[in-house]
Amino acid sequence: MGSMIGRVYSAFVSPPSVTKRGDAIKFGILGAANIAPMALIDPAKSHPEVIIQAVAARDREKADKYAKANNIPEVKGSYQEMLDDPNIDAIYIPLPNAYHYEWAVRSIHAGKHVLLEKPSVSNSIEAETLFNLPELSQPNGPILLEAFHTRFFPSWQYFQSLVNPADVEHVHSKSMIPWWGTGKTDIFFNYNLSGGTIMSMGTYNLATLRLVFDAEPVECLSCETHSFPEAEFKKIDNDFKATFRFPNGGTGVAESTLRGPTIWTPSSVVVTNREVIVPDDSLSPETEKVLKRVLSIQGILFAILWHRIDIKDTFIIRTKGKESKVIRSWTETKSHKAYTFKEAGGKFGGLPGETFWISYRHMLEQFVNKVKGRGTQTWVTGEDSIGQMKMVDMAYEKSGLGIRPTSNFK
Repeated sequence: MGSMIGRVYSAFVSPPSVTKRGDAIKFGILGAANIAPMALIDPAKSHPEVIIQAVAARDREKADKYAKANNIPEVKGSYQEMLDDPNIDAIYIPLPNAYHYEWAVRSIHAGKHVLLEKPSVSNSIEAETLFNLPELSQPNGPILLEAFHTRFFPSWQYFQSLVNPADVEHVHSKSMIPWWGTGKTDIFFNYNLSGGTIMSMGTYNLATLRLVFDAEPVECLSCETHSFPEAEFKKIDNDFKATFRFPNGGTGVAESTLRGPTIWTPSSVVVTNREVIVPDDSLSPETEKVLKRVLSIQGILFAILWHRIDIKDTFIIRTKGKESKVIRSWTETKSHKAYTFKEAGGKFGGLPGETFWISYRHMLEQFVNKVKGRGTQTWVTGEDSIGQMKMVDMAYEKSGLGIRPTSNFK
């Protein structure tokens, strides 16, 4: 309990501050978003190469209050004024989904590096254009990263290392927000702002399926949704449950809700492997040993608070042939936690990180490394982000709600 309190205090209450280097990356934030303190402002305090320099919002008074509350030196009069400032090196975009595409494109055209909140854009049409902008392939050109922060945390990296995609038979990925955590006026439920559960919480679940199978889905077999009864919400999914088929024949189920039960439960991923033969020289030629493994991780989204990785191995000794008989079976279980890469051990042991680094801080470390031309241990490529939006589109098309609207910005 003491270690958890220490992590939480250092991560969320009083993040350590460091002296900033002269060549630190100066960030501008578009929008006075509630997510920005946790996603960038606080993590930046412990990074010597990141300075939060400015913020811009549609409401100047709101921007002024936001800057004062978060100790941001400058307030810009508009988003474009931010992009026109040569003193700003990088842009963080936590705007509503419908505005991601336009302001990411404008930022790239302005020569700024971009940290773009997920989902990156509203649909794969926008993703194909954005992530293939010619500036992104130029030497020393802008860096663009979709902010899938959970993928950078040690626990997920360790969990994924336990998976052999060829052996995966089934994956079930689940998340939720209780009903009292959202309301009808939230942007989550605004179709014109590209809202919906699949776009918000669900995008995490879809990503875990792609990562575990290490492949893009072949098709969406089903996608069930529910909506508020009023006409303006008819294209918005309050919840969803989608099943996908992957190239190795395995299936993956992703489900989430923005109107869940009163008591919150952690996000989880359960991976069921196919039976595999385990070599055992002690057995007779007429018998064989097989392994059925189930891997699970609980607490993906806020793993810094709590998470647990479980490995459940069921071994079976049986006779060979069509009329196989089980001679004996047993189950072995073990659990693991990795709040740091040192705790993950093995190939991860030497990677950077402190106990108070949340997933966003790990992501920021890699973003800075990329901008500075250094190597990265984890990254989300443009191709990866395009594949992610194609999967989102597959789910919406199968549900009958249709993909989220494409921006008119050219």
